[in-house]
Amino acid sequence: MQSNPEYHAGIHPALTSFADECVATLARLIAYIGALILLGIVGLHLWDELPVVGIVESAGKPGWSVASRSRPAFAVSSLDPAEKSETYEILRHPEGGRKDVIHWGPQGEKPVAELELYRPGAEFSQSEAFSSEALSSKGLESEIAVRMNGEGGREVEAAGVVDSKFGTVTLLRLVRNPDGAKACLGFIKRFGDSALQISGWSCQGSGLAARRAAIGCMLNRLTLLAAGNEPKLAELFARAELRRANCATAATPAVSADWVMGAENPRLRGSL
Repeated sequence: MQSNPEYHAGIHPALTSFADECVATLARLIAYIGALILLGIVGLHLWDELPVVGIVESAGKPGWSVASRSRPAFAVSSLDPAEKSETYEILRHPEGGRKDVIHWGPQGEKPVAELELYRPGAEFSQSEAFSSEALSSKGLESEIAVRMNGEGGREVEAAGVVDSKFGTVTLLRLVRNPDGAKACLGFIKRFGDSALQISGWSCQGSGLAARRAAIGCMLNRLTLLAAGNEPKLAELFARAELRRANCATAATPAVSADWVMGAENPRLRGSL
């Protein structure tokens, strides 16, 4: 008796084709899922690289926001490690500017000193040269007054200069301050070639001479951690390090003995 060819032993070609199609489909599905996973990993990595921003108020400067994932670019060795704590905050502007702001003071209380390092972007007015000759700007003086006093509507006046590794730095104080000798001192220094502005204030010490010395010490202890793609900034700090003096030297700066550069307003000597 002959066997029916329809029941021939083996796998029918149709079944073989179906199995191959299933295997190919499964392989494509696995490749598709793998590609999605890879894209997800890359996306999470790029998301982690983006700074998380939170909108904050910044002394009449709308548009600045906290960049909590940016790394500090500067450092200052502790001014008074036994009594003072330090906070470091980085602000960024949508048009490219960056501010590194350091505060010192007892926890939970008003800071006793501040240092701000501003590297401008497109938000800075191109009509005003970014140089030391532009320091008479009323807007800048008002900002320093607000940062020192916490209130608007105050004026500042020149309070001499202090020497530092960055050269002479302009000092400012509030006009008609009721605290008299206890008034805080502000300071500001611009570097046009490096596009850097260093400013801040200090209430440390019992008088103007002590505050001058505290500011000089703060600036002498300022160091650069990362310059990024700014070789002129790195060069500025490298040259400044060659002129750095210790705080004992800053406490009695040579310029303080000069009647023109004293902490008080200069007085003419002798009769005309």
